[in-house]
Amino acid sequence: MMRLRNFFLLPVCLMLVFASQTVLAADTSTGKPRLTISWANNLLQVKGDHLPGGELEIWYLEAYCRDGSTDRDWGKTVIKHKTELVCANDDQTQVKLKSTLEDGVQVLHTITAHDDEIDFKVTATNPTKQASRAHWAQPCIRVGQFTGHTEPNDKYAYIKKCFVFIDGKLQLMPTPVWATKARYIPGQVWAAPGVPRDDVNPRPLNPQTPSNGIIGCFSADDKLILASVWEPYQELFQGVIRCVHSDFRIGGLKPGETKQIRGKLYLVENDLESLLERYKKDFPEQQHRN
Repeated sequence: MMRLRNFFLLPVCLMLVFASQTVLAADTSTGKPRLTISWANNLLQVKGDHLPGGELEIWYLEAYCRDGSTDRDWGKTVIKHKTELVCANDDQTQVKLKSTLEDGVQVLHTITAHDDEIDFKVTATNPTKQASRAHWAQPCIRVGQFTGHTEPNDKYAYIKKCFVFIDGKLQLMPTPVWATKARYIPGQVWAAPGVPRDDVNPRPLNPQTPSNGIIGCFSADDKLILASVWEPYQELFQGVIRCVHSDFRIGGLKPGETKQIRGKLYLVENDLESLLERYKKDFPEQQHRN
């Protein structure tokens, strides 16, 4: 059944119910792998029979963060927030969420599952009379099961299956240039082009700038690629709970200001050339910036 949290979104949520029948029929007719999503207790679950273990978990969202964060206690960076489910359609292909930040900022999320990708559309609004220092947010993608590395005695074996693009080429982690010193270790951060290097995660900051906004990994059997992209993005991040991040950028909000952000999580066959072509089509603005 559809779940409601905000009456003003009722018409939009009702539309999901009617649309769901068409989506389900289309998936059945094509015979393509089908992804479904659900959200509860700050975890977005992505399910598909073709995924390793049948599912993927995303901590959505781990944190909203202030600027000036690179060398500061993490507790002083995080802006407290509460995310709640607004509604979900019956066939589990779309959910709508609402985040309310401690400073009054409101963030609406529309998350839609397609055959081989999850689409994110985010609207951040500051309805208050005070400027907000909400500069970025962290969707934490847990990839231990996807990469086939869940060993309790080696929490970082999974990074050998993970990649970013440096100097226009895919580089597996740990990349040839790898930072090891920071307020908190281990981990690895790549600041996005144009993002102040004082405003990223307080983990080791790689001196290199990524060539594009993609961070991802290969499945345990190398048949699939997981790739995350946001526009705009603050950083790419290899985390410490068998996770990878493309952390989306808000950049602060003036009183009354609204910003639109969008993202993709690709779960595709291991065809890197096709993935890159798709990325270029979906995120043309990043081709001029990187």
